[in-house]
Amino acid sequence: MGEPGHHVCYADNICVFETAIEQIAQVAQDTFLIRIEAPEIAAKAVPGQFVMTRFTGRDAPLIGRALAIYKIVDDATGAPRAIELVFVRKGDFTTPLAIAPAGTAVSVWGPLGNGFSPRPCETLVVAVGGIGQTPMLMLAQEALGTRTFGNQGRESNWAKRVVMVYGARTAGLLACVDEFRAAGIEVQLCTDDGSIGERSRVPDCLFERLDRWDDLDATRVVTCGPEIMMEKVARGCIERQIDCQVSMETPMACGIGICFSCVAKVRIEATSENGEIPWDYRRTCVEGPIFDACQLVW
Repeated sequence: MGEPGHHVCYADNICVFETAIEQIAQVAQDTFLIRIEAPEIAAKAVPGQFVMTRFTGRDAPLIGRALAIYKIVDDATGAPRAIELVFVRKGDFTTPLAIAPAGTAVSVWGPLGNGFSPRPCETLVVAVGGIGQTPMLMLAQEALGTRTFGNQGRESNWAKRVVMVYGARTAGLLACVDEFRAAGIEVQLCTDDGSIGERSRVPDCLFERLDRWDDLDATRVVTCGPEIMMEKVARGCIERQIDCQVSMETPMACGIGICFSCVAKVRIEATSENGEIPWDYRRTCVEGPIFDACQLVW
């Protein structure tokens, strides 16, 4: 138990420091990967957490941007020393970040958020679209037992296989596919234009596959991507009674629960007799970004 008045969601154990971009690479159309020296964050981070990042010493943009942690990089002794972040170039922070040279100073605070639950299952299915694949490499590594994360003794090796259904508008937007396959993940691609994989949307591709399976009771789904995609995946899993967690991508300003700009609607009890769903707001940055699908009110 914490101190009186303390809440498990408080972001009071984060690391805040200034560092520099170690390297940057383009990994898909308008999609980039940066590596940042951050041993304190790398040692603590678990799958599904994120960091807030901004340029050091610059007033624009003034507030930080939330970027999911894609990968942990170890030093020669095997100790975590750096984090990798993947992002899409589209705003007043990520556009200059995409062309920032190595050595550019950045301020980082994290790790933030609750992370995915390490729930045992036979098959973990990762349903992602757009940039939603970013937190899933670490989750798959933990699930398959090839890597452990965090310094609190989290469980690993809790799934027998990991399947990824990954979609985008066109083939050029799919990032890091080879790295996911090299991690032992079975990857099913789909694109809106049919340029690679199935010509399909992620929810359709996902449930066309799942509806052929006999062991849905032993299957777990996690999803991240555009909100309409996640809603369809969540609703489909609820209908099929499949355990599902959703990683929300709500825009954030502070990342530590102060500003309440990233709230999501969450059920607070069962549906009432008149059919209404009692709900309240929860902060995605500290009480999320991971929520059970059955909790969310879309």
